[in-house]
Amino acid sequence: MVTSEQVARRAGVSQATVSRVINGSKYISAEVRERVLAAINELGYEPDMVARNLVQRRSRMIALNFFAAEDELTFAKFGRTSKYFYLDVLKYIEQEAVSAGYDLLMPFRPRDKSPEGYIRSLQTRRVAGSIMLVPSPQDPRIQALLRAELPTVFIGSMIQGSAATYVKSDNIDSARQITEHLLALGHKRMAFLAGPVTSLSGMERMLGCHQALAQAGIALDTDLVCQSGWEMEESYKAASQLLDKRHDFTAVIAASDVMAIGALRALNEHGLHVPEDISLASFDGIDFSEYTIPPLTTMWQDRESIGRGAVQCLISMVEGKGQEPPSPLLVPTRLVVRKSTRSILP
Repeated sequence: MVTSEQVARRAGVSQATVSRVINGSKYISAEVRERVLAAINELGYEPDMVARNLVQRRSRMIALNFFAAEDELTFAKFGRTSKYFYLDVLKYIEQEAVSAGYDLLMPFRPRDKSPEGYIRSLQTRRVAGSIMLVPSPQDPRIQALLRAELPTVFIGSMIQGSAATYVKSDNIDSARQITEHLLALGHKRMAFLAGPVTSLSGMERMLGCHQALAQAGIALDTDLVCQSGWEMEESYKAASQLLDKRHDFTAVIAASDVMAIGALRALNEHGLHVPEDISLASFDGIDFSEYTIPPLTTMWQDRESIGRGAVQCLISMVEGKGQEPPSPLLVPTRLVVRKSTRSILP
């Protein structure tokens, strides 16, 4: 069995330093922390988390809830194209939790599927707090978490409470930026491939686009607004239906890169080339967006700040009982201009 002493020798530090890294001390440099974590991984060291929690009288377990919905398996959802964006967010959540000395738990469905049963299942496991990743606003467990005052951070939803806060991208400003980019290129007639009406990010992006058009004195043509699900296949069908009716527009804004890829196929099948005939822009900045033909102009989201920020907000609540929850974290985005948009000005 590997001991903390062996980890200390491998990392070239004291056992006390190993302990501080495991306990998430903020007085350890990033270089030393990485060295200790590397030694832990190389040797396969597993600290006795249960014993440590009992000594400290504080749990170091974070419940991680993915796309919470009834009667669905969690990992099966990651085969969907709409979930690709969140893989990096999860990566940074894991990295930040581990570096702070916390474990992640994916709660299973309790036999008692009531909201109260869900809370009891977390309490039984001595969960310190919860991170909910893009939950459905109608999920009854949200109100149960708020009533129980279990420290919780919501990603992608604007939910707050006495022990809850949220982290999200600045979608409205993001949409204003990308619309203003197209306006600067001379585009005045744009089609919008919007996300679902129940999606906060989709509605915020539509609102930001609308605001930018209004600022430019251009009325939104509601007939050029197509609602679509987040899946690539759904956006392909929505774009195809629009193009069957009309294509008297010079640009398309898709609510995500995945949706833009579906729209790109629909445009090609209708004999329209990007950007020669129609410019195409989108949101998220996933790595695939750089490898489409042409590469997509996109609003890049800072997935590292979202993932790490959620963990940091949660830990500040867990370790600062009795204090107000941190203010919501609104993460800025960045315009990445590539070859899918071009000027139509003379």
